[in-house]
Amino acid sequence: MRRLLQRLARFLFQHLFRVELRGWEHYPRDEPRLLIVANHVSYLDGALLAAFLPEMPIFVVNTHMARHWWIKPFIAIPRHIRIDPTNSHYLKTLIQHLKAGERVAVFPEGQIGVTGALMKVYEGSALAADKANAALLPVHIEGPQYSFLSRRRGVARRRRLLPRIRLTMLPPRRLAATDNSGKDRRRQLARQLNELMIELIYAGANIDQPLASAMLEAWERRGGRRAILEDAQQRRLTWRSLFAGAFILADLVERSAPSPAALGTRIGLMLPNSAALVVAFLALHLRGRVPVLLNFSTGGSELLGACRTAQVRTVCTSRAFVATAKLEEQIAALSEQLTVLFLEDFQQHIRLSTRLYGLARALLLARGFCKLAASVKADDQAVILFTSGSERAPKGVVLTHRNLLANIAQAQAVFDLTPADVILNALPMFHAFGLTTATLTPLLLGARVLLYPSPLHYNVIPELAYEHRATVLFGTNTFLMGYGRNADPYDFFSARGVIAGAEPLREDTRRLWMEKFGIRIYEGYGLTEASPVLAANSRRYHRNGTVGKLFPGIDHYLEPVEGIDQGGLLYVRGANIMAGYLLPDRPEQLVPPHTEHGLGWHNTGDIVRFDEDGFITLLGRAKRFAKLGGEMISLAAVERLAADCWPDCQHAALTVPDPIKGEQIVLLTTRRAAERGDLVSAARQQGLSELYSPRRVIAVDAIPLLGSGKPDYPGIRRLAEKMLQPASSDAST
Repeated sequence: MRRLLQRLARFLFQHLFRVELRGWEHYPRDEPRLLIVANHVSYLDGALLAAFLPEMPIFVVNTHMARHWWIKPFIAIPRHIRIDPTNSHYLKTLIQHLKAGERVAVFPEGQIGVTGALMKVYEGSALAADKANAALLPVHIEGPQYSFLSRRRGVARRRRLLPRIRLTMLPPRRLAATDNSGKDRRRQLARQLNELMIELIYAGANIDQPLASAMLEAWERRGGRRAILEDAQQRRLTWRSLFAGAFILADLVERSAPSPAALGTRIGLMLPNSAALVVAFLALHLRGRVPVLLNFSTGGSELLGACRTAQVRTVCTSRAFVATAKLEEQIAALSEQLTVLFLEDFQQHIRLSTRLYGLARALLLARGFCKLAASVKADDQAVILFTSGSERAPKGVVLTHRNLLANIAQAQAVFDLTPADVILNALPMFHAFGLTTATLTPLLLGARVLLYPSPLHYNVIPELAYEHRATVLFGTNTFLMGYGRNADPYDFFSARGVIAGAEPLREDTRRLWMEKFGIRIYEGYGLTEASPVLAANSRRYHRNGTVGKLFPGIDHYLEPVEGIDQGGLLYVRGANIMAGYLLPDRPEQLVPPHTEHGLGWHNTGDIVRFDEDGFITLLGRAKRFAKLGGEMISLAAVERLAADCWPDCQHAALTVPDPIKGEQIVLLTTRRAAERGDLVSAARQQGLSELYSPRRVIAVDAIPLLGSGKPDYPGIRRLAEKMLQPASSDAST
């Protein structure tokens, strides 16, 4: 009877919900003891597993929940065991069934999710699997959370009667704890189960599609009436108005050139953080073109060089922005060799009929859920960004649709961002941190994004956070310190987290935000080549002084470095790693990442150390080490030493030639009364060698920075060389 009902349920689900099965070949029929673990998003979850699993399992049901009348229909047919999580003996029941060779299904979160993110994961499942020597079979459920049978609260979404459902199965695995003692073993098993659930959330995401299709999917699930984007000009966009505007702009851009070929496949965008930039970005994707986000903080020659590297023929910008940012010289330089389009020039061509046509196209696409560009594949180019150029000439980084969606899915699996969040992003979108992490990730999640054009307005941004009740803020250490010093203690009253990256987070910045606002800063680590995030701390996993754990789906290995006892040069591989470089001397050739280990592996250029729990400590850039007295000295460690001595100042360390020792360390600092002796004393107190004390200390008015907030090391070197000239020798101590 149960078998017949299972087949009937499977037939109904397949035809009503268009259920897609992924990875179902991983089901282990010969595994004697199997514990099936799944995320919990709706009341349909148990019925879905019962219908599609090859063998109907026994379901673990909370005793208190089983008493409710609306639960009874869902547990009436499948076999189930009722357990009380408040009773420590419930594990014995679970273990007994596993040892008896039963297939048991459990939801480790213990309840249906109400936030949209992974909730608390109970360790009981891990302990039972360990005691029974059972394998874990992870299954991800996607889709029912948008039905009327979910429990998500305070989360804007469009409820659907019959949403599409996707069930993803990962290969079975066993937990392996190395500690035999009870407490440590429980901790290891719980950590592994948590990591497995995070991996499961990532694996369940659909990254095999164009970015525009993913955005359309977000609209379909969240609805088109709620504002999802707002900028400094108070322009508010819903999904509906975003797509309508993108269709209109896409048509106008195409008509602006005598032929599609004249525009070029890659089109430069030179715009600040604004609704217009997001509209233009999507508009190019709707026509299968590749946006090239240009760093307008550089000079005209640098912009021309970037356009040559990316083979850009057309640049789109705004007259108002050019005037406000005083970019007339850069635009003049570009206009001599390229076609420059201004958004204001399109306004005269926008009539009522144009607006209605754009809205109609957007609505028809949403209603039918059509593919936006059938010719665009997940592995096609989606955007071209440029490396920060903090150490050398910028290179073009080609990111595919899969790269972006993979990193977005990784971030959504690790961070507990929800559609109810309000995100404040002032980081420039011509950097991956500002584009992918701080803009696209919350947009696809359905959160509201506030865009501000400059991260340097230290008084304005706290006020915006207060006015709009921002819940999540992105920034670099430099910017966060500026906000923290200038903000009123109540400005960030609604914020529940701050995510920092792009440069090392200083302890004084972390302490300021915790003491003044009661807010924890979650430090992360990434590269443009990784779309960009590789690792991050989170509410679930956090350890001060580290950059967190690697994101799910990222493989790595360490290459030993002479003079570094603990740690090595980090190499990574994953779906988020770039398609390749565009080099200034070879713009026509895409250079994919590769090492002696094969294609897809990327040399991060960073020397790191992993602790026993997988947390990463950055030791410094491989090229930012000095070899003194046979010892490798991290220049980043020298800068941290200076920050400990003079926390209210900025510092930058570099090496210069030394006629006797080969090289010496020089420190540039904004501390006017800096004394080398203070650094020597601080090094001794921290148990560091005197080699960490720079040979010379030079006081400067300001440390050169890039638009991203990172130190501009080429500019720092030029400044140091100028200060080290004989005429300026009196400036050093």
